[in-house]
Amino acid sequence: MATATTTTADRIGDLLVREGLITSEQLAKALEDARQGRNRVGYSLIKLGFVEEEVLTRMLARQLRVPAVDLNRVVIDPKIIKLVPADLAQKRQVLPLRRVGRTLTVAMANPTDAGAIDDLKFITRHDIEPVVVGEYTLRKQLEKYYDIKEDDHLADLLDEIGGSDDDVEVLDASEEEVNVAALQAQVEEAPVVKLINGILTDAVMRGASDIHIEPFEKEMRIRFRIDGSLMEVMKPPMRMKAALTSRVKIMSQLNIAERRVPQDGRIKLKIKNKVIDFRVSTLPVIFGEKIVLRILDKSNLTLDLEKFGLEPKAERDFMSAIMSPYGMVLVTGPTGSGKTTTLYSALSKVNNIDVNIMTAEDPVEYNLFGINQVLVRNEIGMTFAAALRAFLRQDPNIIMVGEIRDIETGGTAIKAALTGHLVLSTLHTNDAPSTITRLIDMGLEPFNVAAALNCVTAQRLVRRICKGCKAEVTYTPEELDAGGITGDDRAMRFYKGKGCDTCAGSGYKGRAGLYEVMSMSPELRRLIMHGASGDELKAQALKEGMLTLRMDGMVKVRKGVTTLEEVIKETAAV
Repeated sequence: MATATTTTADRIGDLLVREGLITSEQLAKALEDARQGRNRVGYSLIKLGFVEEEVLTRMLARQLRVPAVDLNRVVIDPKIIKLVPADLAQKRQVLPLRRVGRTLTVAMANPTDAGAIDDLKFITRHDIEPVVVGEYTLRKQLEKYYDIKEDDHLADLLDEIGGSDDDVEVLDASEEEVNVAALQAQVEEAPVVKLINGILTDAVMRGASDIHIEPFEKEMRIRFRIDGSLMEVMKPPMRMKAALTSRVKIMSQLNIAERRVPQDGRIKLKIKNKVIDFRVSTLPVIFGEKIVLRILDKSNLTLDLEKFGLEPKAERDFMSAIMSPYGMVLVTGPTGSGKTTTLYSALSKVNNIDVNIMTAEDPVEYNLFGINQVLVRNEIGMTFAAALRAFLRQDPNIIMVGEIRDIETGGTAIKAALTGHLVLSTLHTNDAPSTITRLIDMGLEPFNVAAALNCVTAQRLVRRICKGCKAEVTYTPEELDAGGITGDDRAMRFYKGKGCDTCAGSGYKGRAGLYEVMSMSPELRRLIMHGASGDELKAQALKEGMLTLRMDGMVKVRKGVTTLEEVIKETAAV
């Protein structure tokens, strides 16, 4: 960058000599003054009185083929000034003048400075149209609009000693020496604040569920999880790594000086008149800290079970289980499969003025009116089991336990279910029948499990086909064989999204649930008490009309809700 500037200045100097506007001696003096004062040659020529600024600007405009502007005749709207932060304006010697649509006109002493233009594009998110101005007047105007002192040459000094921004990188080993006070000051600077706010707003507007900020050796990467799939959205400059990480940690009230252990926090923001909660998790990795923000947008929370897409028998069985006055209802599936949403929906169905509902959650994802929600904190002994024991002394009707992780929690939950309480909880298993096996492996007695359970629901989320580009598609016999598709399923019509602006070319928009609802019948209870295997339980449940996840998935494929690929990816063959 410095070399390009010097070359341009030298050409201007030589041009002025050739035009007879200055002498060779005057140019030599100006070059020496520029070196000593770390200025451009044009600035020194004007300061020494060798040439009029207007003449120099006109010459520069002619040489670079860009328009020239007289800043003394321009009045700039304060809203336009705010588009470019003061530190960037000072460092790059730029001044925003006007905005037309997505184009921002910027006054520059050196319009050939590609680095400055790139920085402006990144920070303002506008197309940049440079115009040339005299540097002497530009500095005066910067001082006027940004209250920048003319003798403050820190940015120029950094340019001189630093070369390119990519030449120097703080190594991991010395990151512990970062001055916390200096870092705290850095994260309050406009570019960092603006970038983080922009990332959070963009993620919410796109309907993302998670934001991943990931540091690597030579670059940073920011990805959004949209409809269950991660997509890269930007790569911020490496020099902003520490500031970006610390800004998020400060917003979530975490310790910015602690970079060796994981931390958890929350951010509550108002974005576009919507209150959004962000659940923040930091994790030390070898090149910094990876940050994941889970977006909890209550406006996107669907609590209407009828809209979940359960098949008629599955819906009847599940509704019957949660309307029961006592017993246990379990929802199983991997992380991010929508278990909590299903439980919240069940709670909203039974949330009446005449019942006492209590939940123990880690963390509390959404605040629901009329429900007493307790945050589990293992570090102080407030475990699921401890919360559950306390609930039983609080005269509850309905209890929700975030997760059954051990025999103590499971045993207390079953005891509650057997003594007149409705208990809802989650478990990490692959399907509904294997949940029974998991509970017994945990150490719970089969007769207690058989007596307490009302229903087990396994679920997955698959992406919906975009309605804007949905089209019929044909699979080869080999592809159907590879997917394990047999019988009548091979003859159905299959659909896919071609990709359009609505779905950003992915062919998918939104998600739908697949459900495997196993309602406890007398025969299933008898099999559990006799120690039947998961396969035996599954065979009996199928005989009674249960749809497996794959079977429910194929129903959704037949209805044109999702694609064959999504169902095969998320479910196992029957």
